[in-house]
Amino acid sequence: MNQPSKFSPSIRQLRAFRAVFHLGKLSAAAEQLSLTQSAVSVLIRQLEEGLGTRLFDRTTRSLRSTQAAMEAISVAERVLRDVDSLGAGLRDLGQLRRGRVSLAITPTLGEILLPAVVRRFGKLHPEIRVVVDDCAPDQFVSRIVGEHVDLGLGAPERAAADVDTERIMGDTLALVCRKDDPLAARTRLRWSNLDGVPVITVRPGYGIRQMIDGAAAHAGVMLDVANEVTFFSTALWMTEAGAGPSIMPTAYARASRHKGLVVKRLHEPLVSRDLSLVTKRGRSLSPAAEALAVVIRSELGGT
Repeated sequence: MNQPSKFSPSIRQLRAFRAVFHLGKLSAAAEQLSLTQSAVSVLIRQLEEGLGTRLFDRTTRSLRSTQAAMEAISVAERVLRDVDSLGAGLRDLGQLRRGRVSLAITPTLGEILLPAVVRRFGKLHPEIRVVVDDCAPDQFVSRIVGEHVDLGLGAPERAAADVDTERIMGDTLALVCRKDDPLAARTRLRWSNLDGVPVITVRPGYGIRQMIDGAAAHAGVMLDVANEVTFFSTALWMTEAGAGPSIMPTAYARASRHKGLVVKRLHEPLVSRDLSLVTKRGRSLSPAAEALAVVIRSELGGT
């Protein structure tokens, strides 16, 4: 037989070869493989022609393995083990029996939104590992577009043509103050009520700061920002300590453990933002990522 170049045996041919090698008969191999005897014979003949060597010597009652077959069987079985292992691994991933999923979220949002999500997901899918990428706001979209994570949860600071967003919940801006602050007694708190009041909020460069400054300008108020912080948690304890009221998202303020503080939604204008699931456009989610998205919708959606 002449050996053609670049021949690649098929999985069906290798399975037929293995069965005939161990069973010694076409009929027995055909029964094991749920094929006809003629189909097994064709697969063996194709394999021999492709390899350019005889694998079995035919007798009247059985097939006897040649030296080439005895040398080839270990390679064939290794390939089939790898194929079977790959198939089992992919089934495990598809059926959520193992795997990982990575999520981008800013530290502030992660603190208030993810605990319930992670607990619920862990109960439903204990074999799936959740990896949290707690990135800075200006890195959020790039982490998703660069495929460093499977998906993101947040409020993108900039529109991007290469991501898709799915609204999960809404949020507004609020003022947080002590119960003894005169602003706490107001039934409806307006941005104009902050004129001349020293306040605490995040530093410039954060998307939420742009919303705060824009709302104040719309109301004709020049905010007196007495303290600029990196984390809202810092603003909260400073407010509790008497350093002045803070401006921050309502969701974070209401999740605070500082029970002595009052959260007042700011009006005129009422500033809202959407918190969304963010994915790279054109990229399909893995089964694990889709399962996490389902839990996020269930735990956080509808607000």
